[in-house]
Amino acid sequence: MRIGVVGAGYVGLTTAACFAHLGHQVVCADVDESKVEALNAGEVALHEPGLSDLVAEGLGSGGLRFVTGSRLSDVDFTFVCVQTPTGADGEADLTAVEEVLDQVSGPAVVKSTVPVGTAAKHPGVVSNPEFLREGHAVEDFLRPQRIVVGAQDERQARAVADLYGATRAPVVLTDTTSAELVKYASNCFLALKLSYVNTLAELCEHLDADIDGVTEGMRLDNRIGASCLAPGPGWGGSCLPKDTLALLATARTAGIDFATLEAAISTNHHQPRRVVDRIREEVGPLDGVRIGLLGLTFKAGTSDLRDSPALVVAGILSGEGAVLVAYDPCVEQDRPGITVLPSAVEAAEGADVLLVLTEWPEFAELDWPELAKRVRNPLIFDTRGVVPPGKAAEAGFRLVRTGR
Repeated sequence: MRIGVVGAGYVGLTTAACFAHLGHQVVCADVDESKVEALNAGEVALHEPGLSDLVAEGLGSGGLRFVTGSRLSDVDFTFVCVQTPTGADGEADLTAVEEVLDQVSGPAVVKSTVPVGTAAKHPGVVSNPEFLREGHAVEDFLRPQRIVVGAQDERQARAVADLYGATRAPVVLTDTTSAELVKYASNCFLALKLSYVNTLAELCEHLDADIDGVTEGMRLDNRIGASCLAPGPGWGGSCLPKDTLALLATARTAGIDFATLEAAISTNHHQPRRVVDRIREEVGPLDGVRIGLLGLTFKAGTSDLRDSPALVVAGILSGEGAVLVAYDPCVEQDRPGITVLPSAVEAAEGADVLLVLTEWPEFAELDWPELAKRVRNPLIFDTRGVVPPGKAAEAGFRLVRTGR
């Protein structure tokens, strides 16, 4: 089929490259002329495993091309993959989505996360929410757990679902409103689990328990599952903060008291402050304390800093006078109040505390004896549970871990 994709961000670029890989003819449009020029040259700025290879494959075969703008013609379907940032009232800002829909002449398929009921206001528009995890977007598109398509006409829904036929994924066909709600319901449930386990971790610290042992016993229960049971400094990124606020706003408009979701959001706001409080308990007043931050992105496997809890923690530390240096495998430029360095060893130089904020696997393999030589005070505060306790102890570090 001839597929048009509007928007070349995480969702749009992955959608375009993967559809081309599945054998469709794809044209991807973006209003950023420099981005389009770079993509036509095979240059992918996003840190997403496998994406650059698929873009190169599509360009080489002729099945993928990039154009400037947002109006596409001569396509069978136009996938809308533009941003829907949080507005002042917590609801998603649909300005970009509405602009694209106004220009689409044929069948439009909305992948952007939009408020429940959006597609129903546009006759003929199909809802096809994305479930792509940053750092695993290509894998999630080509081997999805499910394809959800909502449409006012079942034939139209099946036509969109057939585009994914090569993935052989389970398909859920429903109405547009229900399809939109699936996306919010899924992300908000994950936020609930993460807030729950973060509070459990805090409880473990007060009861002299070990969160790893607790979650190991939980995840073996099929009713609970293994995902989203790792404690941390809070949840962030481009989806969960935005989607929880949007669903909460939808519930309020409908007159529904969504107290559990409100509690999850409140719990998440508490986590960065809790990290800072525990560091202060270990080292005293933070003014002038040099802290080496390990990780700045909101999770491992991505270069995305949007709503990163690591940056929230850093902002509180900086506000109390701490001197911050940092190393992250995918961040090169300094951030407000943070000097970014090219290696963990340099971030450790003269540090009073090493603070792990992102669960990059490579942090488990760092040369801890070398880092121990560089720090001023051999203290590691690990909010992600990635530092091997034995190796840290052998190197002479005192290790403080969330939930223990």
